[in-house]
Amino acid sequence: MSNIKINLENTGIAEKNILEYKEQVENIHKELNKRANDEKDFVGWLELPTNYDKEEFERIKKSAEKINKESDILVVIGIGGSYLGARAVIEALTSSFISEEQRNYTEILYAGNNLSSNYINELIEYIGEKDFSINVISKSGTTTEPAIAFRIFREILENKYGIEEARSRIYVTTDKEKGALKTLAQKEGYEQFVIPDNVGGRYSVLTAVGLLPIATAGISIDKLMEGAKKAQDKYNNPELKENDCYKYAVVRNILYKLYKNTEILVNYEPKMHYFTEWWKQLYGESEGKDQKGIFPAGVDFTTDLHSMGQYIQDGRRNLFETVISINIPNSNINIRPDDDNLDGLNYLSGKDLDYVNKKAMEGTIKAHVSGDVPNIFIEMSKLDEQNIGELIYFFEKACSMSGLILGVNPFNQPGVEEYKKNMFHLLEKPGY
Repeated sequence: MSNIKINLENTGIAEKNILEYKEQVENIHKELNKRANDEKDFVGWLELPTNYDKEEFERIKKSAEKINKESDILVVIGIGGSYLGARAVIEALTSSFISEEQRNYTEILYAGNNLSSNYINELIEYIGEKDFSINVISKSGTTTEPAIAFRIFREILENKYGIEEARSRIYVTTDKEKGALKTLAQKEGYEQFVIPDNVGGRYSVLTAVGLLPIATAGISIDKLMEGAKKAQDKYNNPELKENDCYKYAVVRNILYKLYKNTEILVNYEPKMHYFTEWWKQLYGESEGKDQKGIFPAGVDFTTDLHSMGQYIQDGRRNLFETVISINIPNSNINIRPDDDNLDGLNYLSGKDLDYVNKKAMEGTIKAHVSGDVPNIFIEMSKLDEQNIGELIYFFEKACSMSGLILGVNPFNQPGVEEYKKNMFHLLEKPGY
């Protein structure tokens, strides 16, 4: 039985309209499965939960153990898909507030995802005298943001520990055969992990790209992959009527044709904030092409109801929402009565905070649907490794189906090169 369920009742889309896509979905399903084993294509993520390098998987776990023994901090250097998936999982499954004394695992910090001197200097200051290691993640090794960060932190590491020990504290995730970072890793003897040729960055969280930081944070990557495998088995079904993953993809496209061209991913759990950031890249970079695509946005409710709620309720009617609801919280708290009741909250006495949160969610969905904001509702039984693994795979497969229905290639990203050309010209890089 699946721990991920989808409810489309509040979309305004009848099942007969969804099933009009039946033949197209079946054809795309067959095409995806044919492409999955092509090393020159970018569909390798489709079979990752079962078709992955088992030897490397064990090396990842051993490296995570080594990092935990010798480092207080792991600096993950990467941008976009090279860090967002790992951060999404880590922040969803670890404590939001934990002191150094309470921490049982290495703290994961992030660099190379911006060009802010303030951020880099504050990170360096925070590390201070603490022991640290580096995991640099880049297919080429020449992407500007992570390349600069790696240059800075590699120098700090070498000055702190000496060149030999620094080498043992640097973990490189890159191309298996070529690129500047691969060449450097070979020359220096760094521990290396592979970004598969047929898996694009935004689909790479279930490769070494995401798995090494996640394992270092004390999260079971075995259980994460178990959840993804469960999704792989469940959603490898060409029958649209029986496949919730494909239904989600179809409903998105139907809403898009009805001029609902902005999708807001909604959570009621702050720990899911970076999951939304990962989802935004996945869908934005996959579908935003050829003057097409649903714009992916995200909100954290109830927080953002006090900032974005007005617009969602009464603004332009080009929106729809996808709500992720977690049925069972990892912990809860009861609301106790107060003798003075000056805040007027005694009517909530005896109820727990998750109950109040769920009623806020139900009330918000009802209000937004009545305000012509269709709602897709995704339930997750609880926040753990298996469910996050299942949800990751659900969204990845739905994204590929949705993009192909839309008529774009969901596995490339030609548009991101444009800003780089301008930046390199302004920086007077040779050749630009």
